[in-house]
Amino acid sequence: MKLRITHETVYDYRPAVETAQHMAYLTPLPTQAQQLLSHQLEVTPSPTCLSEALDVYGNTRSFFSLQVTHRQLRVVAHSEVATQPSALPNSTVAWEAVRERLRYLAGAPFDAASEFVFASPMVPRQSEFAMYGRLSFPPGRPVLAGALDLMHRIFADFTYESQSTEVNTPALEALNQRKGVCQDFAHILIACLRSLGLAARYVSGYLLTLPAPGTVKLKGSDASHAWAAVYVPDLPDGQRWVDLDPTNDRAGWLSPGEDYVTLAIGRDFSDVSPLRGVIHGGASHTLKVGVTVEPVAQWVSPLPTQTQLRGLESCQTQGFGSGTNFGQSQSQSSGPLVVPLGESSQNQGSGRS
Repeated sequence: MKLRITHETVYDYRPAVETAQHMAYLTPLPTQAQQLLSHQLEVTPSPTCLSEALDVYGNTRSFFSLQVTHRQLRVVAHSEVATQPSALPNSTVAWEAVRERLRYLAGAPFDAASEFVFASPMVPRQSEFAMYGRLSFPPGRPVLAGALDLMHRIFADFTYESQSTEVNTPALEALNQRKGVCQDFAHILIACLRSLGLAARYVSGYLLTLPAPGTVKLKGSDASHAWAAVYVPDLPDGQRWVDLDPTNDRAGWLSPGEDYVTLAIGRDFSDVSPLRGVIHGGASHTLKVGVTVEPVAQWVSPLPTQTQLRGLESCQTQGFGSGTNFGQSQSQSSGPLVVPLGESSQNQGSGRS
């Protein structure tokens, strides 16, 4: 499937911003399940400089500097990707064996996935996550079967409720109140897996949605999305992550499905904010974000089939980033000082998206 994504972010400032430095993660991640066909980043006002580089995870990181006074910042990312259907692989390795593989032992081989076992800023190690997650992992159960069961339970036990949490709401609070949005559910799933010594990472991206029968799809009405991935070491090298979407109870090898677009990968949302920066001025600001995901008709994918995918070489590109659905938020600063900004993924559309 070929998909076209437009992700527009608009900041309106009061008073005006004098200078600004921004970093964006808005380039979809090339993977073995997704091909990046084109990408363009538009910034208004025109930046003094605009550059791109790969970060430590292999994501494309865009940096731009604004040295002119401005009351509005508009950033639009245009992308086209080719995706493919996804299925679940066969895996039999027990979760305890995976835990021991990722545990540090002097002289033992290093597994890079162990980086995703440790606590991170928005996914702490707390006993409540272990208690909830342990029900899905009885002795000897395959790690993939346990992770899928945990995903099903979160889908069944939690209520998707837009605006029920904020971008900085602790995962434990969302666990206790049993409601939240996709970011919260992804953090909870990751926290439960890590609490058992398993490797799990945060995936941000987009999800194609269809309009209700008899209605026309509105520009900007799609949602950015977030989900998780679990490490399954008995899969082929370079293809050992299985994606889990607890918001929609969907899972797949390297992607939950062809209607998903992977934007970036990190330890949690704090790694993957799509737009962040430091400004001088702008004591308050209003944020508007619109996302449109639409299929491009009559296009034949050149990507390999799922059967062929098993034999491909290891993919070295990993990364992180995120987006958000159309919404508004306003935050205050104490004055025209240096203020960090970050686009959140909390303004999701109604329903599970």
